[in-house]
Amino acid sequence: MNTLEIWLLAISLAMDCFTVSITSGIIMRRICRRTFFVMAFFFGLFQAVMPLIGWFCASRFSHLIKDYDHWIAFGLLAFLGGRMIKEGLSNDDKCCFDPTRLKVVLTLAVATSIDALAVGISFAFVGMNSFMSILSPIAIIGFTSFVLSMAGNLIGVFCGKRFNLRTELWGGLILIAIGIKILIEHLYLN
Repeated sequence: MNTLEIWLLAISLAMDCFTVSITSGIIMRRICRRTFFVMAFFFGLFQAVMPLIGWFCASRFSHLIKDYDHWIAFGLLAFLGGRMIKEGLSNDDKCCFDPTRLKVVLTLAVATSIDALAVGISFAFVGMNSFMSILSPIAIIGFTSFVLSMAGNLIGVFCGKRFNLRTELWGGLILIAIGIKILIEHLYLN
């Protein structure tokens, strides 16, 4: 893989993080640097570590991971999205989906990085045979996810303030749509 292909791959992997970050920014409606940094850090970290794990385990577990990765990502995103929709439709003013909670951020980081695990498996099959050969791609993937997550949060805050959106409802629909997109890509386009 050349450098351009790696950057394009990194951007495509980071699009789920970007979308989820926009949703989180819409929910928060205010700039919270610490929360944005924590979310972007974990999104970038998981997006970088998952390909490394996939690459490392490719020879032993690729047939197991490849068949179910899309279902795991869909399940996590559908669960979170369903909870958000339920909260958005309830008349209760209390919001249980809180993107500032570490547990929520970690769940989202895992859900959005399942595809990166599969990419790591493919790295092993395209000739990346040493740790040094995979170091640059995983650094680019992590960095890109971090930057796009920060940008997504800021865009979400702007949209949340500008347009009076029912944030939990729309956020839940977006998370479920991402999960469906992952399923369609893996079931019908691969």
